[in-house]
Amino acid sequence: MNTEYIMQTRPWFGEEEKKAICEYMDSDGFLTEFKLTEKFENMIASYTGSKNCIVVNNGTISMTIAAIALDLKAGDEVIVPNYTMIATPNAFRFLGVKPIFVDVDPNTLCLDWRKVADSLTKKTKAVVLVSANGRYPSKDIQEIKDFCSEKEIYLIEDAAQSLGSFYPNKKHIGTEGIIGSFSFSAPKIITTGQGGALVTNNDEIAAKIRRLKDFGRSSGGNDIHNTIGYNFKFTDLQACIGIEQMKKLNYRVELKRKIKNSYIKHLRGVEGIKLFEQDLVNTTPWFIDSVCDSRDELVKFLHTNSIGSRPMYPPINEQIAYSQPGHYPVAKKIGQDGLWLPSSSQLRYSDILRVCNAIRDFYE
Repeated sequence: MNTEYIMQTRPWFGEEEKKAICEYMDSDGFLTEFKLTEKFENMIASYTGSKNCIVVNNGTISMTIAAIALDLKAGDEVIVPNYTMIATPNAFRFLGVKPIFVDVDPNTLCLDWRKVADSLTKKTKAVVLVSANGRYPSKDIQEIKDFCSEKEIYLIEDAAQSLGSFYPNKKHIGTEGIIGSFSFSAPKIITTGQGGALVTNNDEIAAKIRRLKDFGRSSGGNDIHNTIGYNFKFTDLQACIGIEQMKKLNYRVELKRKIKNSYIKHLRGVEGIKLFEQDLVNTTPWFIDSVCDSRDELVKFLHTNSIGSRPMYPPINEQIAYSQPGHYPVAKKIGQDGLWLPSSSQLRYSDILRVCNAIRDFYE
């Protein structure tokens, strides 16, 4: 009997990352961000088609810096989907900006744009478009941009789960807003352990972000401060890993798509579980997400069969940290029935087959 535990997710490092770190350590580098960080930024900018990329210490801080760069202040409001990782609203709450929760589309888990307009007030300064699992909203992105322009509010893209995913217009997700944010935490398609990136085509905003992350210095290497800033810098040690991970991104994008197709094939016809649809021509699934009958019992069954899984995000308004009233039926259903199946890029076909057979056994 195969008892090897199949983790829900795990980072993927190889000899290339080890070699890069060792070579860097032998070079007597300072570890702090410098030339390798700049190279990593340029790779991300080139891949996403962005004019500017600035990397920071994590993907939550990247969203906070975006808010500061756009002059959002305490008392302002931002529209946030009620289905997202809690880091999204927390990044704004850190500044006293109030997240206004809106339910999500049941098919994409992105903002339900039919409900956004009803949530706007005179205090609304921005809409945060979270591209859940690399998916884009059902509403055309140009229409979303036009809507935000008409209302004179910013469009900020939280693309933490979307590196390697594009809109149908072939622009990378995260590049259509005034600022886009990516994450390189351990579960992402590429990782530097912790880390985040901001992309923007606005040079003035990019320069402001660079000052904000480096104590407000007028330029690198001096102690002249014309503005308030903070220490949100990256490190060249992380960049060593990030550069090698970026070289593998295209390969991993194809692997993720093949993994999703294998799940679709082997779970077809299984009553009790439904995989979310994904545009596998343009986008890349971060996790294999599903809605399941008897989810909690399925989680236990999989675990007894040495298979990991993870319940999807609960609605944020119901989390103790927020405890806000409201009616969000889609977010609530996902919190009750949503499940991430094993999703690592290095999953073998035999692993997927084993997971799907276990799920089939549970429901049959």
